[in-house]
Amino acid sequence: MNTRRFDAAILDMDGVITQTATLHARAWKQMFDEYLASRGQREGKDYAAFDADTDYRAYVDGKPRYDGVRSFLQARGVNLPEGESDDSPHKVTICGLGNRKNVLFRELLQREGVEVYEDTLALIDRWKQQGIKVAVISSSRNATEILTAAGVLDLFDIKVDGNDLQRLKIPGKPAPDMFLRAATELGARPERAIVVEDALSGVEAGRAGGFGLVVGVARKGNAEELRRHGADIAVDNLDGFVADRRTP
Repeated sequence: MNTRRFDAAILDMDGVITQTATLHARAWKQMFDEYLASRGQREGKDYAAFDADTDYRAYVDGKPRYDGVRSFLQARGVNLPEGESDDSPHKVTICGLGNRKNVLFRELLQREGVEVYEDTLALIDRWKQQGIKVAVISSSRNATEILTAAGVLDLFDIKVDGNDLQRLKIPGKPAPDMFLRAATELGARPERAIVVEDALSGVEAGRAGGFGLVVGVARKGNAEELRRHGADIAVDNLDGFVADRRTP
């Protein structure tokens, strides 16, 4: 690939930079399974448990927290009141369940810590040597805490996260708005920026935003699925991507 085509790269955090996607999936599963089991017991009905692989990718991965709650429950035929962002994590609303998931995630984060993907850090270093600006995006409101714990916050020129989505009142993935915001803050046109994502909603957003290259990171072997949802290319990891981007 010709590095002169690009001025900027925008990378998702969970699953691309930090190995927190599995923690998120575990927290989602615990929250949803507990809720569905309780609801099923009251109704005398069996609800299928949350699948930490397929349901995670299809309904919650990469999306703002409350959008993920709403999306998954609708798939199970469950409708709940929206509630408020300050709802108790024990309140049975969209926001309450989302807040419960966040409590569980933060407990896992505190107990197990944050690891990073070394292939991604090598790629970021290579791009910065080539003068390519780098942004990190995340739908999580915990992004600063996670990146700080991982010791990588200072690697990025720009960060756009869930707190910015709320403050700016812009939609999360699969809408392209947060990527476009990052590109604007980097001073780069979308067609001259790369998006690196592992979430289906993320590659959809990159495609919708008209970015010059959308890279799907298929760490779970779902390359074809990422391509179907909008990735120009899909790779199992970013090691080869570093080698392919030697300075001309």
